[in-house]
Amino acid sequence: MDIKLSEEQEMLRNSAGRFLEKNCPSSLVREMVEDEKGYTDELWQGMAELGWIGLIIPEAYGGVGMGFLELTVLMEEMGRVMLPGPFFSTAVLGGLAFLQAGSESQKKEYLPGIAGGQLKVTLALNEAESIYDPGSMAVSAVEEGDGFVLNGTKLFVPDAHVADTILCAARTDQGTEDGITLFVVDGKDPSIRTKLLKTISGDKQFEVVFNEVRVPEEKVLGQPGQGWSPIRTVLQKASVLKCAEMVGGGQKILEMTAAYANEREQFGRKIGAFQAVQHHCVNMLVDLEGCRWVAYKAAWMIHEGMAYEKQASIAKAWCNQAYRRVVALGHQVLGGVGYIEEHDLPLYFRRARVAEAAFGDADYHRKIVADQIFTYGAIDRIQQERIE
Repeated sequence: MDIKLSEEQEMLRNSAGRFLEKNCPSSLVREMVEDEKGYTDELWQGMAELGWIGLIIPEAYGGVGMGFLELTVLMEEMGRVMLPGPFFSTAVLGGLAFLQAGSESQKKEYLPGIAGGQLKVTLALNEAESIYDPGSMAVSAVEEGDGFVLNGTKLFVPDAHVADTILCAARTDQGTEDGITLFVVDGKDPSIRTKLLKTISGDKQFEVVFNEVRVPEEKVLGQPGQGWSPIRTVLQKASVLKCAEMVGGGQKILEMTAAYANEREQFGRKIGAFQAVQHHCVNMLVDLEGCRWVAYKAAWMIHEGMAYEKQASIAKAWCNQAYRRVVALGHQVLGGVGYIEEHDLPLYFRRARVAEAAFGDADYHRKIVADQIFTYGAIDRIQQERIE
């Protein structure tokens, strides 16, 4: 495996870093926590003009036509600045869902709008009793006339307040564990009610209530009753991209911590001269390099069209806890300074906790890897990979 970035990928990283450093300072992130919308039109349009929202959408549908590795590079840079707004929900959750399950006519209808920034999309999946689990999903879709009627409540739906389109997973078949269908729902339908949920990071996640929402048959995304397979694929890829975000955030935290250790003096010396502080920074780097390796290996496997489910879950299980350790060690070095609200570290701490829960915590992904090892014979494959 060679994960050295190509010249084009390096150019993307550098240009994205410059744009985001200029247009998304931490002061803007703080403002957007309090802002009702949670992002600025100027920043959104700027990203659209750069082609970022349609980065992996094929040129035939108005996108740039780059690959998953390029999107991973971009997500790392966005993680460095804690980018606010509906990019992840639209370009990742929405874009990947249409690419994975959409018919040709649906791709032609929706993907150009996503790529151009005119259409904001989100995925309504989780419920009070159903967290990434099709078996306990209760939101129902009952066939009626030439369409379906949706009823029920979804939780933690990102950016639902600005979404033009909501991709809603609902149960259409009570007789199977799957029986899930993915619907393309008008986000502005008056029968939909949204309520902002209070989260630790102040990001925009919503309770979305579907009350007799009517959806025509042609708005089914994929095959009726077989919606969980594309959803699972989207979640796996999204978890890898969330890992890339954590890599970017961890890199920024390490840089802030090392800079502080080189400036702060105690007992007549820079604190960076003390072995304990040096070891904290080294341990941060070790965790960060581990995150970068497992995340980019998973991204490379997706990019190359290889089987990646086990590696995606290994990456998310490791990054969830390693990123938390990086933040904790940053707090250890900065001391009280790292806890005041005017400092950026508390912002990264809160984002780390949200990222840890997104698309499954460490235990959730360990269970997936365990199933691969003990149920599907992955031990033999791992041994074979080692020999080869």
